[in-house]
Amino acid sequence: MYLITGGERSGKSGFAEKIAKEKSDNPMYVATARQWDADFKNRIDRHQKDRDERWENIEKEKFLSEINFENRVAVIDCVTLWLTNFFVDNKNDIDLCLEQAKKEIDALAQQPNTTIIIVSNEIGMGLHAETHIGRKFTELQGWTNQYIAQKADTVVFMVAGIPMVIKGEV
Repeated sequence: MYLITGGERSGKSGFAEKIAKEKSDNPMYVATARQWDADFKNRIDRHQKDRDERWENIEKEKFLSEINFENRVAVIDCVTLWLTNFFVDNKNDIDLCLEQAKKEIDALAQQPNTTIIIVSNEIGMGLHAETHIGRKFTELQGWTNQYIAQKADTVVFMVAGIPMVIKGEV
């Protein structure tokens, strides 16, 4: 398991996809985004067009453990959007969200003969959230990132398109 994390537009997704293509001729891409509006739909469509025919694209908003990753290389992009789905559906209950997220990560870690490359954001490094809900979500994101990093064999922090390996090796 890999965790690729960093700030917005730091090169996380591109780096994750590069690793996946090096490890597999037909990697899987799991998009966690929910289509909130037309602009988001356009963003999703653009990302899908960026990947060539080698990729198997799957959209899964929450329960990643329902996907069979066995003997596959997969990119899961991204934890922030994935957590947003839990956060909204659970009415901002961070304890419940964290419990569900950990259960899903544990299930992913147990998939046999699998390489899973998880993309996440370090949102706590930016501006301090203005609202109470924003601060709660930032905490949820940070705790989830820590949990995934503990489970991951490799953790990479992206800065300006440059990968900095902080655990394991690429």
